[in-house]
Amino acid sequence: MSNAFNAVLESRLTRYAAIDSQSDENSPTAPSTEIQFDMLHLLRDELTAIGAQDVTLTGYGAVLATIPGTTDAPTVGFLAHVDTAPQFNATGVKPRVIKGYNGGDISFPDDPDLVLSPADHPYLAEKIGHDLITASGTTLLGADDKAGVAVIMTMAEHLLQNPDAPRPPIRIAFTPDEEIGRGVQPQLEQDLAADFAYTLDGGRVGEIEYESFSADRAVVKITGVSIHPGFAKEKMVNAIHLASKIVQTLPQATMTPETTDARDGFIHATDMLGGSSEMEIRFILRDFERDGLEAKGALLRQVCAAVAATEPRAEITCEITPQYRNMRYWLEQDMTPVELARDACRDLGLEPVSVPIRGGTDGSRLTEFGTPTPNVFTGMQCIHGPLEWISVQDMSLATQMCLKLAARAAATQK
Repeated sequence: MSNAFNAVLESRLTRYAAIDSQSDENSPTAPSTEIQFDMLHLLRDELTAIGAQDVTLTGYGAVLATIPGTTDAPTVGFLAHVDTAPQFNATGVKPRVIKGYNGGDISFPDDPDLVLSPADHPYLAEKIGHDLITASGTTLLGADDKAGVAVIMTMAEHLLQNPDAPRPPIRIAFTPDEEIGRGVQPQLEQDLAADFAYTLDGGRVGEIEYESFSADRAVVKITGVSIHPGFAKEKMVNAIHLASKIVQTLPQATMTPETTDARDGFIHATDMLGGSSEMEIRFILRDFERDGLEAKGALLRQVCAAVAATEPRAEITCEITPQYRNMRYWLEQDMTPVELARDACRDLGLEPVSVPIRGGTDGSRLTEFGTPTPNVFTGMQCIHGPLEWISVQDMSLATQMCLKLAARAAATQK
């Protein structure tokens, strides 16, 4: 079985990755972009074609389906998201396959100056002989999370072609808008109807993750005083200057993404929009603990208040809204789904590794809503940028692990 899925996974991921399905946090719709329906409709039709049951595209943009179980065991969900990250160009993705990687530097046809080197990415050095998939240099690949989609579809097809293969009742969900923190609408938890679930949205082989960041979003708005610059002395209040002061007053040598790792949280300014009369700064706040997240929000408010105090004619507001919370808070109360995944990993001769996710998954919100949902590896690397790559053999191991997990779950008691 070790190579049985390679060809179909390669075909699926290259086909899916070529479809633009980028999400947009500035859009109020669900899904946030119409182009995500290109993937959602495709997956709905593919699930129907391979014989899945109860195939549905919900009003909030999730594709749901059922694979009947062979035992009366708890229902298990498998999820992946169809959207790609808005941080980098995702239009015109040209996936390419590098057969039998030789261990050297990888160049990119559409950007000759771009290099993916094992010297900079040690995990790449472990993949000599593997078949790698990358983009062409000017876009991300979209393996985050179309690799997860490909793995789940391949698992589903295998189970439906082998009706006697042991598995519990399985529910599948393909969601939109995970990259902007809106992938799990409150209705999904009930519509999925799983006792526990797994997101296929992880990185290196063997990773079984049950901790994620807790996350808030912050929007700071600055309104200055606008007047013709020729007559502005002692009258104009430039919103750009005040916005710059806020960013400069926040920690620069610590508490930014580029200065933190491991269990450190951060305050990240993602966008600055506007002009001299009005400015808007958007932030994401991240920490593994609730109190750390609250402290970062308090610090941002304090900085805004301090800058506002220097110029009483300006108006500065800071609005903070929750995005998701560390799934560990709920999973640590019952680690059964995590232990099942670890056992399935060991069944493949792999030693499971659990590290905190410096980000979030659909499982973060789904766990908070009531369905325990740890995260499982796919092999994706260097996500959200032009160096993104994945090993077909890693995806094959993820598919095999899902099948081992289904077999183990089939033996559990309701």
